[in-house]
Amino acid sequence: MMPSLDSLKQMFDEQGYVVVPRLLEESARSALWQIAAQHLSENLAPIEYEVDVHYPGAPITAESEGAGTARRLLQTYSRHSAFRAWGTASEVKAVLTALFGQPDVMLSQCHHNCVMTKQPGYSSVTRWHQDIRYWHFDQQSLISVWTALGEETKKNGCLRVLPGSHLWQLEPGQFDAARFLRSDLAANKALLSTAQAVPLSPGDALFFHARLFHAAGRNTSEQTKYSLVYTYHAADNHPIEATRSAQFPSIAL
Repeated sequence: MMPSLDSLKQMFDEQGYVVVPRLLEESARSALWQIAAQHLSENLAPIEYEVDVHYPGAPITAESEGAGTARRLLQTYSRHSAFRAWGTASEVKAVLTALFGQPDVMLSQCHHNCVMTKQPGYSSVTRWHQDIRYWHFDQQSLISVWTALGEETKKNGCLRVLPGSHLWQLEPGQFDAARFLRSDLAANKALLSTAQAVPLSPGDALFFHARLFHAAGRNTSEQTKYSLVYTYHAADNHPIEATRSAQFPSIAL
């Protein structure tokens, strides 16, 4: 049974994330998984590859072994009507309107808007970060919805989070040059000790704040992990002109 919207709102405000079990029903989940797998097998552009991000464990150059390992299928909203349908689904909107506290919600085509394709063998480690670090809006209150198209576990690199970190106010020196949380500082080590893994079952949806610190390990299983991810903002929270956040128009739910 889905938790009440009031309880989801309370949990989200306190910890910066909530999981709604089986929000995506099985037939739609299976269809989305098959579309994603087909697009990956066809190398249907646009695609971001692991070699593009230079994260720990990723192939180093285009000539390196595993350089063809995909990281994510980009511009998902434009890829298929089934992706558009889930991105604007009434089930998603109902939770988002409760979390934002207002009915007018927009889907950003500039951030996430992808299928994360964590492949075995050469998937990289994503270090602790906040998504808001490179996003430019009037307010930092954006929410991403991460829908598991298959099982997500520690073995295949499920997300880890620092609960309540969306409320933290950190000093610039606690970050490295790429805005990842530094693991060599004693103060940060205390923060990292609070980390929790967020395993998901197929069809589960993780809603998390753009300021929530999160990370992910490598996929050490034998199967690709597919996760459909969209980012949303309230209609009165506008992207700043002439930034990446304003590159494409947002979609009203």
